Amino acid sequence: MLKKLILILLLSFPVVLLAQNNTLTGNIYDNESRATVLQGATIKNLNTKTVTLADKDGHFAISAKIGDLVSFGMAGYQTDTVYLTNLFPKNVFLRMFVNNLKSVDITSTKVSPYLDAKDPNAMPARRVDYSKERGGLRLNLGYGKYRREQAKIQELEENDKYQEEINKNFNEEYVKSMVKFEGPDIKDFIGLYRPTVEQVKAERPFNYAYYTVKAYHTWLKLPPDQRKLPALPKLKAN
Repeated sequence: MLKKLILILLLSFPVVLLAQNNTLTGNIYDNESRATVLQGATIKNLNTKTVTLADKDGHFAISAKIGDLVSFGMAGYQTDTVYLTNLFPKNVFLRMFVNNLKSVDITSTKVSPYLDAKDPNAMPARRVDYSKERGGLRLNLGYGKYRREQAKIQELEENDKYQEEINKNFNEEYVKSMVKFEGPDIKDFIGLYRPTVEQVKAERPFNYAYYTVKAYHTWLKLPPDQRKLPALPKLKAN
């Protein structure tokens, strides 16, 4: 009887080991106290889109394999993304999200002399007043050009903000930290796969880690002649 029990355990051990090889386990803590568990933290496999939550003890288990990207996040905390090189149990420590606003000291002011300048092309405002008998509305016209100019300025400022974010998060140092990139081709890679403002705006917050790894694998599949930025056309001399 004892021999049969031992035989059953030996036969079932490889099955258990195989199941563990496809599962990532661990615990999630607050980075400040290092002991406070984060119940309800979200764990997401970015490759398979599988999502799970940490239990009351901060423990989690999610289906994963080596090479997957797994993100850990929770409201009020910064999201952490890990590229799996093994499936050993992991202790994850999340930092609280802090929005530091820099103070600005105003020591003097300068008023532009052009603030009171009139636009020579501006049309005077006119009021259209329809009476109740005519079933109309009262409208103030004449500020359409001003609104369009303000909207354009706001759009340019917003575009500059996203460009600054992309420069900060998608550069040579960041790419090398995410993938094993060697050689001078990294400049061509960044030029070819730099995310656009539309891409970054469409997914907030934008996952630069997942995008970089995915773009790198796409770049590896390209023929060598297509991994280069196209040469700039030469200017003809007068």
